[in-house]
Amino acid sequence: MSRILVVEDEVAIAVALEDDLKLEGYEVEVAGDGEAATRRAREQAFDLILLDVMLPRKDGYEVCRELRRTGVRTPVIMLTAKSQEAEKVLGLDCGADDYVTKPYSPRELRARIRAMLRRAAGELPEVYRFGDVEVDFVRCEIRRRGKRLEASALEFKLLAAFIRRPGRVLTRQQLLDEVWGRGTFITERVVDNQVTNLRKKIEPRPSKPCYLVSVRGLGYRFDG
Repeated sequence: MSRILVVEDEVAIAVALEDDLKLEGYEVEVAGDGEAATRRAREQAFDLILLDVMLPRKDGYEVCRELRRTGVRTPVIMLTAKSQEAEKVLGLDCGADDYVTKPYSPRELRARIRAMLRRAAGELPEVYRFGDVEVDFVRCEIRRRGKRLEASALEFKLLAAFIRRPGRVLTRQQLLDEVWGRGTFITERVVDNQVTNLRKKIEPRPSKPCYLVSVRGLGYRFDG
């Protein structure tokens, strides 16, 4: 189930978007201002952000610019009543991936969301390589020096979560939400244990990791 963050301060529009997207089978969260949107997008793993431009506290341009500057690569579709070419160019230059002008057709918006999610899902190659490790997303295998590693489905999903966001710090809560699922009642220590297990399989020196790097007080970063 794809997770979408809807950023819209007009309650009626936000509710309509939330209801429509949930009927399409998406998991939806709503933020009503720019500061809340920035915080949620950095704390949680979303597959797509629908971002209104005219927002309290921080406008959509500022939100998008800040997210890209801090390494958040979640696809962004901007929603705005402004139709001038300069406004669209500004949004794309800030890091947005697409731009929909209000009033928009719900059918068209749904189609754009599906297309964006397909493109985002296609960003992972069939085989991802780093060092002497190969991650085969077709066969769901991890190989090292050509030899298949004995890795659990959970370890594979954890490594895939890192590969989707190279160079970005992921908190333990983000990893719990994405790999184990939101609402799973386990401690963050479980993440540490799984990262340790994964390091033993992919790191040249597990005691001094160079791929799954700890970021003190925050979480982990994949430098592959």
